[in-house]
Amino acid sequence: MEKNAAAPEKSVSFPRHSSKKNIFLSPATPRQRYETIDEEAPPESDAQHLPDDLNNSSNPTPKLTFQEILDDVDRFLETFSESKETWTPPEVVPASVESLSKAVDSMITKYGRGLARFGENEEDDEPFVESVTRVSKVATVLEQFPSNSTTAMALNRTSTVLQRAMALLDEEFRNLLIFDQQEPSTAKSDNNQDHSFSSRITSKLSSFNSYSSSSAHDSCRSIQTQPPESEPDKLDEFPSLSDESITTMNKIASTMITAGYENECCLVYSISRRNAFKLALNNLGYENISIDEVQKMQWESLEREIATWISVVKLCSSVLLSGERKLCDAVFSSHKSLSESLFCNLIRAVAIQLFNFADAVVLTKRSPEKLFKMLDMYETLRDLVPAIRNSYPEEIGKELVTEAEAARNRLGEAAVSIFCDLENSIKSDNGKTPVPSGAVHPLTRYVMNYLKYACEYKDSLEQVFVEYEKTHGTPGTTSSPFQMQLQTVLDMLDANLDMKSKLYRDPSLRYIFLMNNGRYIMQKVKGSTEIHHLMGDTWCRKRSTDLRGYHKNYQRETWGRVLHCLNHEGLQVKGKVSKTVIKERFKCFNALFDEIHKTQSTWVVSDEQLQSELRVSVSSVMIPAYRSFWSRFKQYLEGGRQLEKYIKYQPEDIENLIDDLFDGNPTSMLKRRT
Repeated sequence: MEKNAAAPEKSVSFPRHSSKKNIFLSPATPRQRYETIDEEAPPESDAQHLPDDLNNSSNPTPKLTFQEILDDVDRFLETFSESKETWTPPEVVPASVESLSKAVDSMITKYGRGLARFGENEEDDEPFVESVTRVSKVATVLEQFPSNSTTAMALNRTSTVLQRAMALLDEEFRNLLIFDQQEPSTAKSDNNQDHSFSSRITSKLSSFNSYSSSSAHDSCRSIQTQPPESEPDKLDEFPSLSDESITTMNKIASTMITAGYENECCLVYSISRRNAFKLALNNLGYENISIDEVQKMQWESLEREIATWISVVKLCSSVLLSGERKLCDAVFSSHKSLSESLFCNLIRAVAIQLFNFADAVVLTKRSPEKLFKMLDMYETLRDLVPAIRNSYPEEIGKELVTEAEAARNRLGEAAVSIFCDLENSIKSDNGKTPVPSGAVHPLTRYVMNYLKYACEYKDSLEQVFVEYEKTHGTPGTTSSPFQMQLQTVLDMLDANLDMKSKLYRDPSLRYIFLMNNGRYIMQKVKGSTEIHHLMGDTWCRKRSTDLRGYHKNYQRETWGRVLHCLNHEGLQVKGKVSKTVIKERFKCFNALFDEIHKTQSTWVVSDEQLQSELRVSVSSVMIPAYRSFWSRFKQYLEGGRQLEKYIKYQPEDIENLIDDLFDGNPTSMLKRRT
């Protein structure tokens, strides 16, 4: 895994004039000439005249001003303004050409020794640019003719000077381009850059990620997708180069291109900006991770990488590439086609890296917890497509859109596969051990929470299922394909729960289990606007009917026999109320009620509303029946021995004991009574 951005490559050498086939008479000549250049600094002189060291007493040529030299060179060049087919070798190369070469040489020495810096002083730069432009034109003309003593010396001299000038501009161009990669401590104070873009954007991303990662899927999804509002910063100033620096780079690029060094200029720009952009991404926490490395990562680590990737893609589309485009257009303002080509090459390299990561994630082993991050990535690429169409040249835009859509579709297919695997998870959960106390089954909690979170991505899942149907030729339906998939999952969950309910030997507990799970499902559906909308009111009414049926069945199975003990019929023997029968009825009631209380106080109904409904319904049946039986027949046992053996409970005791049911904690009846 790469930990650091690649260091900027070394300066490009300039062994030849890039737009010519044979600028030098021999490969060795320019180098030899370069090594013999006088490096002595020229004495100070009037800016409008040649430096003094270019005019000495032995030179019969009269002293010329700088402008006169340029004019004389221009007159020489005008003789070659017609078609090349009519050119004839010059009999004499004017002395002004040599003077111009010496002038440029002197300027280069001045820049090289720090007496001046290109871009700092217009009065120094303008003569230099004009001179280099003329020297380039002279070299272009002279190389067209066969070598002879007249042209050879002039060509070697102009070519060598041109090479030195381009090397100077190349170095200055490179330094300006990579300035925003420097650490804040090394930044130069005279460029109005007190800190680098990298450090500022790192702070920006840290707050964004901490805010995003703090919201798990059990909270509102809007927290995950909306970055916090922050104070305005200089994010839109990427890549943090001053106007003065950009102006200087524009001047350098124009000079190099005019001089025939377009390829060298573009190479320096391309390498430097790719390194700068890579460093910016690294400082955002994003590294170029290989497919093999992604496959080996633990999910927790990969999840963090995905979150960073999402942030980087959003920043690239909204800020980074926009700033890079502005820089490229500004530096190559007079060469639009070059600007577009360089920018397109940069974003193509960045995009390939980002899309490759998405593909690597798709290739990891599928598991349910990966669905939501894959959908986050899917949405990020989906939203990126219109940004590409609106921001980039048509040619590169089409290519990037195609690549982005391909990566997005692969993520969509993976999401469909993972969601459909939920069916397999339900099918494979066929354990034979019932959940204690009839509580909500872990499978029910897992599936419903999973569906709740998934439905927060309802629009995206709807889209991926529609695209999946189109891609795989699945017959379309009038219903929502995601809605149908959701219905399938819930139906399978129902079937699984019905199978699990049969694991309970006690029919009453079976219905408590079905009520618990059915109520949990209903509450999750009603608590999620998305699921409720997809399933509809008809489905909810059907569910409510099923729950009422479970409730009635529970009442019948549990309390039917108890109520039979309190029946007023069959108590008379030969026309008189039989004390023996009454005793048996009270004993039967006590035994059944004690057993129910002992058992069902350990059962669990976690939904408070359902728990209350069950207790109220039991009380509404049992209390009136017991109070009526108790008040009418207790008199037949009063005054007899062992009254408490038969009449253990007052009506109020029954009411209190019913309130113990479904707590999951057995309560001692004796304790309650005392």
